[in-house]
Amino acid sequence: MKTLLNCPSIIHDPPHVLEDIIHGHPMPPKHFRLDVDHDGIAWITFDSPKSSANVWNEETLREFNHLLETIEHDTRVKALVLRSAKERIFIAGADIKAIRSMQHVRVNDLIWLGQAVFDRLARLRIPKVAAINGACMGGGFEVTLSCDWRIASDHESTKIGLPETQLGILPAWGGSTRLSRLVGVSKALDLITTGKLLNASAAKHSGLVSHVVAAERLDALARRLVRQKRPGLRFRFENLFSSIIGRMAKRKVLEKTRGLYPSILKAVEVVTHAVHGDIDKGLRLERNAVAELIKGRDSARLIDLFFKREEANKRPASGGTALPIHDATVIGAGVMGAGIAHILASRGIRVLMTDVTNDSLARGLERIHGLVSDATRRRLVSKVQGRDTLDRISTTHVPVPMNRHHLVIEAATESMELKKKIFADLAARVSADTILATNTSALSVSDLAKTVPHPERVIGVHFFNPVHRMPLVEIITLPETAPDVLATAVSFVQKIGKTPVVVKDSPGFLVNRILVPYLMEAVRLHESGIPLKDIDDAMLEFGMPMGPMRLLDEIGLDVAAHVAKTLAAAFPDRFPRTDALDKMVSAGHLGKKTGQGFYHYDEKGREIVPATHSDLPRHESIQTNLALLISQEAMRCLKEGIARSADDIDLAMVLGTGYPPFRGGPITFARDTGIIDY
Repeated sequence: MKTLLNCPSIIHDPPHVLEDIIHGHPMPPKHFRLDVDHDGIAWITFDSPKSSANVWNEETLREFNHLLETIEHDTRVKALVLRSAKERIFIAGADIKAIRSMQHVRVNDLIWLGQAVFDRLARLRIPKVAAINGACMGGGFEVTLSCDWRIASDHESTKIGLPETQLGILPAWGGSTRLSRLVGVSKALDLITTGKLLNASAAKHSGLVSHVVAAERLDALARRLVRQKRPGLRFRFENLFSSIIGRMAKRKVLEKTRGLYPSILKAVEVVTHAVHGDIDKGLRLERNAVAELIKGRDSARLIDLFFKREEANKRPASGGTALPIHDATVIGAGVMGAGIAHILASRGIRVLMTDVTNDSLARGLERIHGLVSDATRRRLVSKVQGRDTLDRISTTHVPVPMNRHHLVIEAATESMELKKKIFADLAARVSADTILATNTSALSVSDLAKTVPHPERVIGVHFFNPVHRMPLVEIITLPETAPDVLATAVSFVQKIGKTPVVVKDSPGFLVNRILVPYLMEAVRLHESGIPLKDIDDAMLEFGMPMGPMRLLDEIGLDVAAHVAKTLAAAFPDRFPRTDALDKMVSAGHLGKKTGQGFYHYDEKGREIVPATHSDLPRHESIQTNLALLISQEAMRCLKEGIARSADDIDLAMVLGTGYPPFRGGPITFARDTGIIDY
């Protein structure tokens, strides 16, 4: 009998796990259905029981392998179609929970197993189609690379890509080897090193799929394709220059990450070498790379962070009932208000955006049109989705009744007097069960709640700028906040694709409370004579996406000074004292928006970098000083109960400030390095 190990695709020196497949007694499949129709098409449907997702693990790979063996010996079968029974997920990838709990040798066995099974699929001498509807990530996409055609539905849930480098590893079930042969080295490197997920339209444009149709037409299209001649891989002239492309990609990665993410550099190495020679050579490179990466602490931290985010994205608030939000009002059409209105409308919520003048509304709508146009140009959304987003937004500059809207989000200027006036006015125009939310970044939500007759309906919903890119939303609760209000706010934030972290009403809330001491200490260090670029370079080398001085310019020195004063008044004994920001604001130097802050900027907003002489020992002392401040303040927030857990604090700092994900967050960093008592 033809077995996995004596196929022409033999993988040299396989571990015992492959022997177990050969000699193990095949059980009736629990996760798949195999149907062979009258045309000889074998339809394999992935449908894991009692689960909303399909994932690859040892059990599902074994089952899939036995189905492939059955097909090999069934003379009726002329073609194969792989599909999913889940509504929003094709295959979510590998079972990361199982991988996290495995010893390294078991992970290596699982890599061998996935490679062997997917290679068996690739070598079937019949036409093969992957009919993708829903999320198709990691190992879910790698299995499709073993098919002749990949077709996808145009449903919004369809997302395709290889995000493994975001977990500190790389695609090792053939993805790092096969993708470059399909789309070329340049595109493969871009997709793998960034870990980006593409919608169906962008995936077709990039060559990942050949056709995009409505979900209900996938089966018919698959049936038509298998009657055609199997497509071969196009010759990619650029692949002849993979070493040059690899060197350019490595240089780009080093500039962006400073070499702090080994998985990305290793991916560049594997992809550029695996494109040449036979498939077995590439698979061996993949295995060796993962065996090396999985032993590192970075991968463990990144995987843990992945689960923290997954939990926050799914965990309901306890003790209350979440009500659906179909209509919302956004007060204010400035940068934040327009950004919030845009993200809500893009997620199917009808939005009324208000401001005091038509001119303000016009500027807000112009911002939203710009966001939609940019997303359409980059194929993040289709033209139809962009049009639908705009159609869901209406505007008014006159007071109107809002009793039919269950959620009102105030996003006006950071002025307590103005916000109190808005809340008092809203109280007369909303129903008793309307949730009143404020997008304040530092002002007291409790003080705002005192201006309305139902303070239990008031909550903080703090988005970060830019709204369409920043994944975190702080949900600020009060002692009197009704459980249903909290539950609804958490569910609402999850629905619009953001990650909620629940925090108590306290000066600066969580992220700004931790971030501002770090920023003010950086200012103090500069005042003591340390060059701007030395300070920023030190924290870039630590892993921050932007140095503290550059970040202050981006935030706006007027905004930073306002938040710093609020926190200094609340915690006068701890915050570094400096009047540098006040002096710069008085001089009209507000940062990037005025062309001058700590740095100077040209008319296009590009930074004019000052000359400096870096000194590595000083960089290390700056890192230690500033990183310690972040971790200390994070620990204080944990002890004071500002957030519910250390995990929430770590997650908020990574998502809200770009704190280096590979370090796990400021509390994890403190625990692992011992810089402070945990």
